[in-house]
Amino acid sequence: MNQAINLPDWATLLVAIFLIVGAGLTLIGSLGLYRLGSFYDRIHAPTLGTSWGTAGIVIASIIYFSVTEAQLVLHQLLIGAFVTVTTPITLILLSRAALYRDRAKNNPHVPPLDLPTHTTNITENTTEALTPEHKQATHYDNNASI
Repeated sequence: MNQAINLPDWATLLVAIFLIVGAGLTLIGSLGLYRLGSFYDRIHAPTLGTSWGTAGIVIASIIYFSVTEAQLVLHQLLIGAFVTVTTPITLILLSRAALYRDRAKNNPHVPPLDLPTHTTNITENTTEALTPEHKQATHYDNNASI
């Protein structure tokens, strides 16, 4: 911590701003997790807080260590990239699992799994559109499942 005493004022100010912004965004995401009602509402706020909060803290860390070591230090970018990539993937997997679970339980607050009205039945239109040669070449079977 002796290096922090010798940190220039501009670097101290930048590090403090990015730390406060990063910690504040993470706190907002945590409060969103606590305050929002349903699982689908709750899952969004922490992911944004985690991604942007981590970015602020990583930038502060890059500035601090780059100034104290007198060279550009970018090791923290790996942490930021890992969190930025894995957080949305985790969000998608959790939300899909919850949606599957809620649809299996016939939860009335979940949108139904209906196809939009402008889509067509693939099996009916596909067999009509194929030529006899194409049907024979692809061994198309009407009773095959899709």
